[in-house]
Amino acid sequence: MDRRKSIQTMILGVGAAGLAFHGCTPETKAPAEEEIIKGAEGFYGRTPEEAERDAKLHEEELFNEHEMETIAVLSTVILPPKEPHGGPIEAEVPQFIEFIGKDLPTMQMTLLGGLMWLDHKSNTEFGVDFKSATLEQQKQICDTICYHDPEVSLSKQPLEIQFFHMFRGLTLTGYYTSKVGIADLGYKGNSPNVWDGVPEDVLEQHGMSYDPEWIAKCVDQSKRNVIAEWDENGNLLT
Repeated sequence: MDRRKSIQTMILGVGAAGLAFHGCTPETKAPAEEEIIKGAEGFYGRTPEEAERDAKLHEEELFNEHEMETIAVLSTVILPPKEPHGGPIEAEVPQFIEFIGKDLPTMQMTLLGGLMWLDHKSNTEFGVDFKSATLEQQKQICDTICYHDPEVSLSKQPLEIQFFHMFRGLTLTGYYTSKVGIADLGYKGNSPNVWDGVPEDVLEQHGMSYDPEWIAKCVDQSKRNVIAEWDENGNLLT
């Protein structure tokens, strides 16, 4: 599963209310199994059609230069960079947010409206666009929209609150599904632990014991990378 598919599962909880993803309908012909496995451009899970759609989305422009700069600034206010891995900029979070906005058009009005609100608020309060305000001024603006009333449907709350809720979720999702964010977490993937079998006292409580031949084959840690082999009768050989 690629990054885009991973975040699509996560974004519903952090995006605007009412968003939904649509799976295959009876009229939609599922891609052949070999297409799913092989994918496109060497990436698992991407069909040629999906790769073509992604390329088309990358060519489109949702945010202008000023808006992209504002997105970059706001993302670092929400998630400040830290050593040694960096922050949202190094993780290409602004590009990620733009791609998701193009991939899920129902987000566009909230994102564009929210960016416009930030500049209006900053110009009204401080006489400068949001991206040019000081960090303390930016935090002051964010503090007014970073909480929402849990008793009221998010879709019925002010646009700026919906925007910040969505943007914060996209920032965190974009960062922690990137190589930079995964490195920051220190996540190394699934790795086997060491298992020495059921403790001896537990076996004694139940009147059980291991077959010495079996235990030598299955619990000997020096053989943990040896692939097990079985005979035609289902007997463990190695």
